[in-house]
Amino acid sequence: MSGRFPGRSPVSRRTAAAFLRNTAAAFGGVAVAGQLAGPLFPHGLPAPGWVTAGAAGACVLWGAVRARPVPVVRQEFRRPDMTVVVEGGDLFTAPGHLVVGFCDTFDTAPADGRLIDGGSVQAQLLRRRYDGDPDRLDAELADALAAVAPQSRELRADKPLGKLDRYPLGTVAVLGPPSRLVFATAYSRLGRDLVASSGVEDLWFSLNRLWDAVDRRARTGSVAMPLVGSGLARMDYLDQDSLLRLILMSFIARSREGAVCRELRVVLRPADLANVSMPEVRAFLRSMAAGLSER
Repeated sequence: MSGRFPGRSPVSRRTAAAFLRNTAAAFGGVAVAGQLAGPLFPHGLPAPGWVTAGAAGACVLWGAVRARPVPVVRQEFRRPDMTVVVEGGDLFTAPGHLVVGFCDTFDTAPADGRLIDGGSVQAQLLRRRYDGDPDRLDAELADALAAVAPQSRELRADKPLGKLDRYPLGTVAVLGPPSRLVFATAYSRLGRDLVASSGVEDLWFSLNRLWDAVDRRARTGSVAMPLVGSGLARMDYLDQDSLLRLILMSFIARSREGAVCRELRVVLRPADLANVSMPEVRAFLRSMAAGLSER
């Protein structure tokens, strides 16, 4: 995931659609106001040309203001004290600890893209935190998973590539030094066809196990995570907006029991950011913060 924003056309199309929608709504409001004000001017409006031009300009300005991009949404919560940030950018340069999604076999070797997509967050973790050395990453995973019993073991004939041990969904392997932990969380199943899939219940359960691990290891710190679940089989019916709200609701619901961490930062890659309405995210978080403070 790159911190650059190449190809801004998807963002521009969404902004343009919002501009047209809000401008049309403003014109509709002006039209209704004009009908209501008509009886006040039985001889017609004074300088109707100027009035029409001014109303049109105000509608366009309203549409532009309402459609302007919101690069970062930041919401403070009380009881417990915490902050939620949603932004576009580079996950690996975000401050604090990291969350990286894995499948239930904790495979690491790309196998020419058949096991792990070269552009995925997991592939970037291997390149940027482990210098492209899967043996080093595997060694840390083995240490972190030593106390966890595999749920089952595949036969090599059934799974020709990658690892054979399967761990329960929701398993979290905590990697790296205490100052910069990586929470490797298994939230998807890798099928024998090498296609990773997950469902809403699986993701919700895995997120709850993730918050438990964060609570134990990083309660006073900041944690950054990507939009987990995007692009997975069986999750295609949820768009990025819905996935983001699912993650935020899970975190906030778990935080009702006590602070999970000081800050959660959801970092969106450009393709996901283009399909997320940041003003709606801001309104959603404000409503959640108000509800939490009223407990």
